[in-house]
Amino acid sequence: MKIFYGVQGTGNGHITRARVMARELYKAGIDVTFQFTGRPADKYFDMAIFNDYQVRAGLTFNTNKGQVSYLKTALDAKPLTFMQDIKSLDLSGYDLVISDFEPVTAWAAKKQKKTVLGIGHQYAFNHNIPRAGSDPIANQVMKYFAPADIGVGLHWHHFNQPILPPIIETPEAPEHVIKNKIIVYLPFEDQNEMIKLLSPFKDFEFHLYSPELTTSTYEHIICHPLSRTEFQENLFNCGGIISNAGFELASESLQLGKKILAKPLHAQMEQISNAAALKQLGYGQTMNNMEASVIEQWLHDDKAIQITYPNIAEILVKWLQDGMPEMNAEFIEAIWATVKVNHITH
Repeated sequence: MKIFYGVQGTGNGHITRARVMARELYKAGIDVTFQFTGRPADKYFDMAIFNDYQVRAGLTFNTNKGQVSYLKTALDAKPLTFMQDIKSLDLSGYDLVISDFEPVTAWAAKKQKKTVLGIGHQYAFNHNIPRAGSDPIANQVMKYFAPADIGVGLHWHHFNQPILPPIIETPEAPEHVIKNKIIVYLPFEDQNEMIKLLSPFKDFEFHLYSPELTTSTYEHIICHPLSRTEFQENLFNCGGIISNAGFELASESLQLGKKILAKPLHAQMEQISNAAALKQLGYGQTMNNMEASVIEQWLHDDKAIQITYPNIAEILVKWLQDGMPEMNAEFIEAIWATVKVNHITH
């Protein structure tokens, strides 16, 4: 089997999920070509697992101070480049096309009349799951940004819908946790403002990760450049994370039993909906704006949720090899029956 696999590269969550899928696809002996769009080629990091991957411009969302700017997104879009990327992508030699919400691959396959399998969190929004912050633009983006003929949606809970658990690394939860060690990943926020906001909480050690390296003058606030390996090491034994309401990092944090404080991007329906789901499920706390009082209360809360998810990547690869049979209720229920949710205290 030969697969072309397009991955949205604007944020790191889609890439993280693709790493897990890549390992299982290679293990099964499947020939796969990865394509990434949404950021400049020199802004990708720790990409060795993807071998000779391709990079195209694609489309991306512009943000300003923690909010998606649809106007700037439209102004910065390069439709001629996007159309040329679609035209130049030849998918004729592939048995299957997969898109993780990646538009060039999805639209090139549509143009070439090839079936697209969509795998990712966004495809869960085709079903009745918690949804908030919807508006006409957001609904159109979700529908037409990277359309798929077959969608495999992923979420933290099934919500009685035909969706699957997250595709994540499945390590054992750590035996020892440094409860006052906090990871902060808010790449769309002003990092200097974040440092200023966190500076009074001297009983905690904050590890800030952002695309642009910022300098901290506080001993308890340590700034790091983006690094998959180092980030995972710090995430493994930390007490909790403060992050935007992206899907993949929250999934990893739930798997590891970390407490979560999520601040969704304003005007970004997916993140606002993720925050609503975290709150509804009791899996994490949320805040609409950066508020010191909310952060302080959360820092002193020792309760967290630890969820054991199965290896969904392995399950999906076997499903692909079996010819992608219909995911009936029995198949989906059997997967969710293996999920274990534990309430823990650090």
